[in-house]
Amino acid sequence: MACLSPSQLQKFQQDGFLVLEGFLSAEECVAMQQRIGEIVAEMDVPLHCRTEFSTQEEEQLRAQGSTDYFLSSGDKIRFFFEKGVFDEKGNFLVPPEKSVNKIGHALHAHDPVFKSITHSPKVQTLARSLGLQMPVVVQSMYIFKQPHFGGEVSPHQDASFLYTEPLGRVLGIWIAVEDATLENGCLWFIPGSHTSGVSRRMVRGPVGSVPGTSFLGSEPAWDNSLFVPTPVQRGTLVLIHGEVVHKSKQNLSDHSRQAYTFHLMEASGTTWSPENWLQPTAELPFPPLYT
Repeated sequence: MACLSPSQLQKFQQDGFLVLEGFLSAEECVAMQQRIGEIVAEMDVPLHCRTEFSTQEEEQLRAQGSTDYFLSSGDKIRFFFEKGVFDEKGNFLVPPEKSVNKIGHALHAHDPVFKSITHSPKVQTLARSLGLQMPVVVQSMYIFKQPHFGGEVSPHQDASFLYTEPLGRVLGIWIAVEDATLENGCLWFIPGSHTSGVSRRMVRGPVGSVPGTSFLGSEPAWDNSLFVPTPVQRGTLVLIHGEVVHKSKQNLSDHSRQAYTFHLMEASGTTWSPENWLQPTAELPFPPLYT
């Protein structure tokens, strides 16, 4: 099941993405959801979300706090919230579990449930069948896509944020923890859009700069008619080439669209850009996928 057939490999190489249904069991999905429920129940809301800011100077401090919190999240489990979920004093306007946009970026390293899914034998088998020699896990995210206001994700290529030389060494693994439908914000892809490099890059700014990152180049105005929707059932794994163009729409339904996603890099013969926002640390070098 986890070993790709020649026709699946060919389809992935042709389209830049591949849908693998039934990759995880319902039980494995429920285990992730339950663990996330516990993590959210225990979460500390970051200071930059909880402080009342009135002056411009204080607002700058908040922006700096928010920037630092994001930029130093690569080796931690941290919380990123939807817009408008706090009042001006930092109190929740919605239930906390409905407020989180995503959790990142090191669940794969620090949480036993997510570590075991990330390094599961079937994920390792999948990576081997793709020919990966020395895959390392560079980041992971749990994405909530909350009902009614789970925001849209505009068209992008993952390698814009996770840039390597040469290109073509980053692979996204996206797992539907809940059904992803047309109504709740499933993924949309432009098939075959992974063959002409990246159009923009997000790079780290000088230390202490706000917002801390900037873009080189710009995202083209992709033709909407080129996007193909990929609604999938819970337990489906979607392979995402680092350069394929994809997006998701706002969730206007009554149901969340939770997903667990992580990125692999072929470390053999690859340079991770020192300008990427995410950098390996002494505490957490990128862990090898193969155990």
